[in-house]
Amino acid sequence: MSKVSLPQGTRDFGPEVVRKRNYIFSTIKTVFELYGFQPLETPAMENLDTLMGKYGEEGDKLIFKILNNGLGDPKNIEKARNAFEQVLQGKNDKNLTERALRYDLTIPFARYVAMNHGQLTLPFKRYQVQPVWRADRPQKGRYREFYQCDADVVGSQSLINEVELTSIYAEVFRRLGITVEIRINNRKILAALAEVCGGADKMTDITIAIDKLDKIGMEKVKEELAQRGLTTEQIAIIEQYLNVDGSNAEKLGQVKELLGASSIGQKGIEEISYILERTPNLSNVVCDFTLARGLNYYTGIIFEIKALNVQMGSIGGGGRYDDLTGLFGVPNVPGVGISFGVDRIYDVMEELNLFPAAVHSGTKVLFFNLGEAECLAAFGLMQQLRANGIACEIYHEQAKFDKQFKYADKKQIPFAVIIGGTELAEGKCVVKNLKQGEQQSIAQKDLANFNFQ
Repeated sequence: MSKVSLPQGTRDFGPEVVRKRNYIFSTIKTVFELYGFQPLETPAMENLDTLMGKYGEEGDKLIFKILNNGLGDPKNIEKARNAFEQVLQGKNDKNLTERALRYDLTIPFARYVAMNHGQLTLPFKRYQVQPVWRADRPQKGRYREFYQCDADVVGSQSLINEVELTSIYAEVFRRLGITVEIRINNRKILAALAEVCGGADKMTDITIAIDKLDKIGMEKVKEELAQRGLTTEQIAIIEQYLNVDGSNAEKLGQVKELLGASSIGQKGIEEISYILERTPNLSNVVCDFTLARGLNYYTGIIFEIKALNVQMGSIGGGGRYDDLTGLFGVPNVPGVGISFGVDRIYDVMEELNLFPAAVHSGTKVLFFNLGEAECLAAFGLMQQLRANGIACEIYHEQAKFDKQFKYADKKQIPFAVIIGGTELAEGKCVVKNLKQGEQQSIAQKDLANFNFQ
């Protein structure tokens, strides 16, 4: 029998990890709700046509496709064999696969809006917390199955939405204790760069290349741009653009000088200025003109969150996508959204020891099991504590004190309640603080009011 294992890029989560993850989820959801967002869930799988062609050529390669059921039927074997040959050539064939696991939460959300736009009150503000799947190469901070937490607004072109999403990022990471940079750019500025470098058809080539700048460095980016057909002069302009530096105001000035002749470039600069003017107290909002986010559907402001003091990729990102639902036959529904990478956020908080002590707490009180009659009395008291919101449990069988104390220690249970024969006869119980080693005897009727702190 082969060794039991997990699929590469996936993980189990034990109780302690789940509590920490839930702390992150709860913090993010609380802030989403404060800003008027409503919860939404969509299926784990979508029709393949819904997903393909929405993430650029790099993203499409990472979509997990699902084999059709019934391929074992003799009638389908030949179709499947021929379809597989098509897939090996980089083509999709419905005889082999028609569905796929969702790659992110944005496209499924756009599909939901397209299907339900007649019933939605616009602008529609939703948040979504669910797992997504990508056929990526697993490494630190990068998994094949991971959770995303998204907040999106559709049905509004107002830049006040971008301001609020910027504020949500700042508030969530303030509450989690993570020091971050909220990096912003604008796809209109990237479109202007493409104009200067020969035309709009160059934009995808440029954004895919410069989106890799942090990973492969300037020289490799220049090599890739050359491979994509850009001239030496065009690459020199892009290099000048990528070397923009200084304060936010200085960067904006340099970009305006380089791309200001483009009307779409001017619009992008104005939109970034709008956000900076309305978030003067957020010193961690940084203009990053190297930011590209190589997803084809972004059209305006784009975000990326970088945790400081730790080696980790982006822990959040998003942007404006003014015609995403047009991909599904419902044009002219503008939108903007952000995403939190919970798995990377967890890794950052673990590395920097940012989880509060209270996150680790589970059972507050362990009732010892010292006999049938004693157990019956303990069970009644335990139910009273549970009714008061105090998490407690009783040891599962009658056992020696040492064994029950060890159980409490391993589970980090801070209090024990002990009812032996003497306590049972006298209507009392012993409450022991296991951290401090102190204990006291009290009446059983007073236990519900005891301060377990």
